[in-house]
Amino acid sequence: MPRKIYKPEEIVAKLRQVEVLTSQGQSASDAIRQIGVTEATFYRWRQEYGGLKGDQVRRLKELEQENARLRRAVSDLTLDKLILAEAAKGNY
Repeated sequence: MPRKIYKPEEIVAKLRQVEVLTSQGQSASDAIRQIGVTEATFYRWRQEYGGLKGDQVRRLKELEQENARLRRAVSDLTLDKLILAEAAKGNY
């Protein structure tokens, strides 16, 4: 069976579904099995997305992408600076 990649909104919905099922008296492992993921995946998701709502998750992912883009830009500029400094040493 191919592995499914879930969107953050889907993950939050599945976490809420497990909460509902456990509040209805099902055991946690049965509820997790019912949503179609492993217990390890569920607990990893809960750690990352536990108290967030759908719009907050979307904003979190946007910020993470922007942060990664900015980190790449800083590293590129730092590398350019080092190259220019090395080239300037050769002129003296």
